[in-house]
Amino acid sequence: MQNTINPLRTVLVSGASGFVGAALCAELFRLGQSVHAAVRSTATQVANIETLSVGEINGTTDWTEALSGIKVVIHLAARVHVMKDTAADPLEASRKVNVEGTINFARQAAKAGVERFIFISSIKVNGEGTRPGSSYSTEDAPAPVDPYGISKLEAENELLQLATQTAMDVVIIRAPLIYGPGVKGNFQTMLRWLQMAVPLPLGAIHNKRSFVALDNLVNLIIICITHPAAANQTFLAGDGEDLSTTELLQRLGNALGKPAKLIAVPVCLLTTGAALLGKREIAQRLCGSLQVDIGKAKKLLNWHPVVTVDDALTKTAADFLRKS
Repeated sequence: MQNTINPLRTVLVSGASGFVGAALCAELFRLGQSVHAAVRSTATQVANIETLSVGEINGTTDWTEALSGIKVVIHLAARVHVMKDTAADPLEASRKVNVEGTINFARQAAKAGVERFIFISSIKVNGEGTRPGSSYSTEDAPAPVDPYGISKLEAENELLQLATQTAMDVVIIRAPLIYGPGVKGNFQTMLRWLQMAVPLPLGAIHNKRSFVALDNLVNLIIICITHPAAANQTFLAGDGEDLSTTELLQRLGNALGKPAKLIAVPVCLLTTGAALLGKREIAQRLCGSLQVDIGKAKKLLNWHPVVTVDDALTKTAADFLRKS
């Protein structure tokens, strides 16, 4: 498996102080890679990495200084999915960053002589869920539902169009839920529930969901920096093992040393109760399936996940306990 890069092929990582960005920069540094970090605030620095503030990311951001000498861009910065979005027009707000900001960045990158632009997208481009026994693939017609997924698809389409007009390659990686040390959001909430030994009515869920460990996603990104077969391709990331919500809680509880206390409540009751409480989206994530097919990355890139689900959960739990 390829895990080394020509250090002279300088890489620029946007969103470098974020959950994925910080881990990616740390791994690139460990490999001896020449890497620069782009962040929004002058108050933010990335350990061991030359860091430059570019301010807010939109259609007018000036990337000139950040792109000097850069051969590969990894674009992570985005306006992410928000459960309770307070923006007057969430889609327009997402487009300003995720579409206008991305294409402005990519056009400047192509003009500056960047050879490859790696765009970290989302499985939400494919949709919000799969039927039992089926998986999303890159061949499926996109069906985004929320502003985040719609804006990511629009950015993907414009990037691929730009690739036909310039000498710059584009690589797109769509990721499902990412977990690992430092994870926030719903995954962190589950860790807290389990640590407090809260009885959870989630013991009879037989869905299947794909996740991607931070180490596996970082490894896939790094392979895409130089692999010739990655040029102008779209890949789906994942761990290669899908779990039900019940299985995830059980295995995460084991990783914490706090066996999950699960009550077997029928899914129909869970979804009905969630709908009555206005929590339909949460119920979909807990009870619905969302599986991805990582076969394309395996075939074209000879890529395989570098850590198992259980090892990644153990690492995530250990970090959570250390910080608790």
